[in-house]
Parts: sequence; C-alpha cells; structure tokens
Amino acid sequence: MSEEFGLGRIGQISVTVKDVERATAFYRDVLGMRFLFQFPGMAFFDCGGVRLYLARPEKPEFDRSSVLYYRVDSIEDAARTLKERGVVFESEPHKLHADDRHELWMGFFKDTEDNTLALMSEVPKV
Repeated sequence: MSEEFGLGRIGQISVTVKDVERATAFYRDVLGMRFLFQFPGMAFFDCGGVRLYLARPEKPEFDRSSVLYYRVDSIEDAARTLKERGVVFESEPHKLHADDRHELWMGFFKDTEDNTLALMSEVPKV
C-alpha cells in the first residue's frame, strides 16, 4: 500500500440489536430513516449514502455497539419531532463546545435495543 492510502469514507455501520423487527420499526417509523431492505435477522437503512445494518450478534464478542451521531441542521426541531414520536432523551440537547466559528450541540437517547444514539448540530456563529 502506498503512503497516501487512508481510510475516509464509511460504507456501512453495523448496530447489534436483540429484536430486529422492533428495531426496524423504531429506526423506520420513529427516527424516519429510509428503509432499504431486509433479510431474516437483518435490516438495512440509508443514512445519506452510508448504509446502516441492524442485526443480532453472530457471536457473543459482537454483542456491543458504537454511538451513532446523526447530524441535523436544527437540533431543537429534530429533538422536538423525536419527542413527539415517543423518544426520551437521556441528555437533552445542549452546547458542548464553542469556538470562533461555531457551537457544537448534542443530545443523547436510546433506541429500543438500548443502543445509545445522538443528535449533533454545528451552529455557525453569526
């Protein structure tokens, strides 16, 4: 491999779930994500060109998840919509950082499978 090689583009993210049907309904109906297709024990969604793969863990060592951060333009509007759909935030959207260019806001919640998800918004300074 050349020294110029570097990973940068994500093609798919896998999130482990206990109940694929329940998780599929949550991601499709509550979060409003674009459902692509499913196979027995697996479901796939489009996240702006990155594929989200929901599945039961194949082995015990795969029974863990990463935090998915969903970039939104207005964190207040996104949080309000999700609350109307029944999402309970563990950490309400709040400012985490500010610099000369922008403020970084995040809010955290769980899916139906106890995976942590987050909203994030970079608000330009005016």
